[in-house]
Amino acid sequence: MEPGWVVLAAALVAVLAQNNRNDGPRFLSRGHSFRTVVGDTLLLPCQVQNLGSLVLLWRRGPAVLTAASLMVTRDDRFRLVDGYNLQITDVGPQDAGDYVCQISDRVSKDQVHTVEVLVPPSVRASPESRHAAARRGGAAVLECRASGNPVPSVVWHKLNDSSVRLAEGPQLQLSRLERQHSGKYACTVDNGVGPPIVSEFQLQVLYPPEITVERSWVHTGEGFRAELLCTVLADPPAEVLWYQNSFPLSASERVTMSVRGNNHTLLIANVQPEDFGNYTCVADNSLGRARQHVEVSGRPGAARFTSPPLARARTAYTLAFAVDSYPPLDELRLLYRQLAVNESFQQPGRWHDVVIPAPEPAGSLTHRVTHELRGLDPGAMYEAIVQAKNRYGWNEVSDIFQFHTLGGTHSVHADELSPMFSSAVRHRLMTYAVLLALYTHMVG
Repeated sequence: MEPGWVVLAAALVAVLAQNNRNDGPRFLSRGHSFRTVVGDTLLLPCQVQNLGSLVLLWRRGPAVLTAASLMVTRDDRFRLVDGYNLQITDVGPQDAGDYVCQISDRVSKDQVHTVEVLVPPSVRASPESRHAAARRGGAAVLECRASGNPVPSVVWHKLNDSSVRLAEGPQLQLSRLERQHSGKYACTVDNGVGPPIVSEFQLQVLYPPEITVERSWVHTGEGFRAELLCTVLADPPAEVLWYQNSFPLSASERVTMSVRGNNHTLLIANVQPEDFGNYTCVADNSLGRARQHVEVSGRPGAARFTSPPLARARTAYTLAFAVDSYPPLDELRLLYRQLAVNESFQQPGRWHDVVIPAPEPAGSLTHRVTHELRGLDPGAMYEAIVQAKNRYGWNEVSDIFQFHTLGGTHSVHADELSPMFSSAVRHRLMTYAVLLALYTHMVG
């Protein structure tokens, strides 16, 4: 190469080197916003060209984390990777904020990264035991104080009824408590970071005993058995005792008492005459007492009508009914009358009193009886009640039964002839029962 060209090339290199020095340091990376989850590892980039002899710093607020390759912070979770990239391991909520990669020279240059730390939800429950108790009519408050980033939502459900959302927010307030409010409740806390958290609570509503009996009248007979059942609901649990005619009962060879859940059963085997009478189921807890009565009797059960409501003839009707009685029936009494019907009211006629011969002993509990009524008016509606007697006495009067004869100026459908529906008729039934009881007492 000729000397002139050598000189020219050297001059060009010198010019380029001078230009590079004049350009100074510059960032190849860019500032960015990072979202990371607690426990993850985060890498913040900082790539610089032409740093030369200048010093690069990582700062967070006023604190200096690194200077050149020197780690200034004592937190060993921080380190430089592949030059000046800052790596943070096991990220925690305290690591959120702005991180500055800064070049210190006469004119400061920096690059800012913003870090948001996503925190899975956590819950502080109240009461801490997750068990709350309150009296019926009172109030209870269950609480789930949630934290996390983003701010979690809190939704309340009653377990076994998860389709119904009770409330949203940190508190579930329940007022005017009833026993059906007892049970398990749950708050579900969720912010989309990690799985939702479900906290369960047990709410106990305290109330005095409530008793229901399967039957208030139990029919039996000598040599047979009688089973009395009362269902007791109470919290705290109640102590249950049985009484006969106000005297406490004790278990014996013929009398057994058993408990299954809320059901309390009194079983009397081989019933004797002295076993007939009134029995009482009494339940006590610290909040109160309740009682229900059951009569054990040998009298027949109330008659149940089994004949169809629409007659097959114009002037006659075959009435059929069943009566439960362990002893043979001694006597049956039937009362029936015609109803004059128009569009606005029912006007009954006079009662016809019929004594029905007692059926032959059935050899079973149920006695089935049929009786034909003749001389009825065509196309007319009638109502009937029945009472039965055995050696222990008369039973309760049956429900009113309606039937209709064929013919007349209008037709009646069978579904119109079921037992009376109106409150007025139910009131008449009670009146009939009283009148019939007085009548049987007078003639007995």
